[in-house]
Parts: sequence; C-alpha cells; structure tokens
Amino acid sequence: MQLSEIKAAARKAAFARRKQAFEAAGPGQSAHLSAVLAGYRGVPLSGFLPIRTEIDPVPAMAEAAAHGPVGVPVIQGAGQALKFSRWEPEARLRDGPFGAAVPLVDDFFEPEILIVPLVAFDARGGRLGYGGGFYDRTLERLRGKRATLAIGFAFDAQEAENLPLEPTDQPLDMIVTESGVRGF
Repeated sequence: MQLSEIKAAARKAAFARRKQAFEAAGPGQSAHLSAVLAGYRGVPLSGFLPIRTEIDPVPAMAEAAAHGPVGVPVIQGAGQALKFSRWEPEARLRDGPFGAAVPLVDDFFEPEILIVPLVAFDARGGRLGYGGGFYDRTLERLRGKRATLAIGFAFDAQEAENLPLEPTDQPLDMIVTESGVRGF
C-alpha cells in the first residue's frame, strides 16, 4: 500500500471518529482553549471558522479578539501558504474555498499563534490534515521568520496511533481538546 493510500485510510477512520464526537459534543468545547489563550493576551493569533464536524473555537477566538488581533485562514491557491485576514465577532463574512467562511474584506496580518484544525493527531504532536499541505507550508514559512506556536484543536476522539507522517509535516506544539491540554 502506498503512503497516499495509507493516509486516505487514516483520514477516513479519523473523520468517522470526529463525526461521532461532534454529534455527542456538549457546550463548553472551547473552555480549555480559552484558558490557554488567556496566557497570550494581545499576541496576534489565527483561529478557524469550523466546517462540517470540526470542533468550534469561535467562543475562545471571540474572547481573544477583545485583547488583540485575531484572524482566520484564507486559502490563496493550491500549493501556496495560507494568508490570515483579521476577524472579529459579528464580522461580515463571505464563502471561501472548501466551504470555510472568510471576512468580507481582507485585512491580512501575520499571526504568532495558529489554532490549527485537523483530522487526527498523535501523542507526539503529529497532525494529519486534509491533505492540501496548507498548514505545513504556512507553519514552515512563519517558523522561518519567528517563533510560531501551533496549537491543534480537536476532539479527544481524534487521537490516533501511528499516523502516516512525512518529513514535511510540521509538528504541533500542543493539542487542546474538550477535556484538556497537552504540550509536546
């Protein structure tokens, strides 16, 4: 079996686990994320506006926006790094690629903290994304300029063993779930 087939099978299993976790999730999913971000008040950060069955970071992002710039990723095109446009609660949005909403008017900046969506994660900070490599390229570029904190945000059920990772995959610095925080 080729690596692409192994990754596809790992994604399929992880999507199924995430869907179950999403359907069973109650309120307060982002409480631990809010606690982590409170230690970085005012530091420019990017979150994400959830699609499909992703865990919802928006309440934590809204709290952080009261203290400093918060953005969301804007896909520029295949094979390119992400850009981040300033977001605020109640901001007017438009449809972006892959069904993710983005601000109506782009106001780009470079975050120092990225709250990263994912399909699966492992106990060592490995991350399996959607397969486009957007976050890997982006983290590599940002980390080449300055220290950049990558916080994976997911349901506990998204943890997996033996993720099919490649040398170009950028590691997470911590993972935050609905039940707690783990650093790597």
